Amino acid sequence: MPPGFAAGGGHGHGFVSAAERFMEAFLISTGLVALAEIGDKTQLLAFILAARFRRPMPIILGIFIATLVNHACAGAIGAWITSQVSPQVLRWVLGVGFIAMAVWTLVPDKIDEEETGGRFKLGVLGTTIVAFFLAEMGDKTQIATVALAARFNDLWPVVAGTTLGMMIANVPAVLVGDKLAHRLPVRLVHGIAAAIFAVLGAATLLGAGASLGL
Repeated sequence: MPPGFAAGGGHGHGFVSAAERFMEAFLISTGLVALAEIGDKTQLLAFILAARFRRPMPIILGIFIATLVNHACAGAIGAWITSQVSPQVLRWVLGVGFIAMAVWTLVPDKIDEEETGGRFKLGVLGTTIVAFFLAEMGDKTQIATVALAARFNDLWPVVAGTTLGMMIANVPAVLVGDKLAHRLPVRLVHGIAAAIFAVLGAATLLGAGASLGL
């Protein structure tokens, strides 16, 4: 029986259930990463690249490509973890992991000079792709993608959501630049993101993911 189609429930009910799960994973991933990305080192990188090159379209395209590839890999790791770890262990790992992410989100970020892509001679698009991909390695939004993919056990809505969340945060950074940076209530936004991570962690530990097998 295909996933999302309950026995005796009819195809319509199964489709609605699958669609609801898709939208839940997509919307939570989008919102959470968009909030976590505010003031993150990859957003700082977007500001720096915009100021250096002053060519927004190839920078935005580069951010999109780098994020999609990076988060697809991260989501695949999350899906693989789900298939390798028992639901009971996974529930504790994800619950504690989300709470740790809540704390990490409150820590201010900074970016090193070598992460800004200055040593790459690949043009605007190539420099953005390489610099953004490398800066995202081990970053909180990448780790969040791994955890969300494992939490929802649904790769593509999570990857689509986290990628959209990154674009929501970074496209204005590229287009508006420093004017936006000084007006963002970074602490408030990080506090909201941390609260969402903490709620996800607590809910996972309390068994709110029972429908997902957690």
